[in-house]
Amino acid sequence: MTLLDMLRLRSGPQDAPPGWTLAVALSVAYIAQGFIADPILGESDGAMRSLLAIGVQFTLIAVLLNGRQFLARLPQTLTALAGTGFIFGLVALFLLMRVDPTRQQPDLALLYLALFGWSLAVDAHIYRHALSVRMRTGVLLSVLIFAGNFVLLNAVFG
Repeated sequence: MTLLDMLRLRSGPQDAPPGWTLAVALSVAYIAQGFIADPILGESDGAMRSLLAIGVQFTLIAVLLNGRQFLARLPQTLTALAGTGFIFGLVALFLLMRVDPTRQQPDLALLYLALFGWSLAVDAHIYRHALSVRMRTGVLLSVLIFAGNFVLLNAVFG
């Protein structure tokens, strides 16, 4: 129930079970999702893009937590990010499987845009709690991490 509450911005990473077991399990599932989605979506480099993006996000949050002397919060923060990321990934995969490139689908595009915005808000909420900062700082971090990943992925994969 904790992950669903995080998706509704009603709980934070501090409400996730402590320890590395769940953090590692959810992180592996989150990363594996990219590899599973590739053949379904007919992409060749989606898994590597996903792996790089998740690696950047996890590394940056670890550096930020360490900088604020909150490194003990890392397992619960990764649990929150990987768990919610996995759920968002499943929903995104469901939407992307319905894309028909031969016709316009504004309703599907709007749903995907809403999912993207919701994902940024949830990440911001997690960053806010993990780093003990204001929500606007969490939003800024969420947007900056997304933008940095976007630039990096375009530089590496074109």
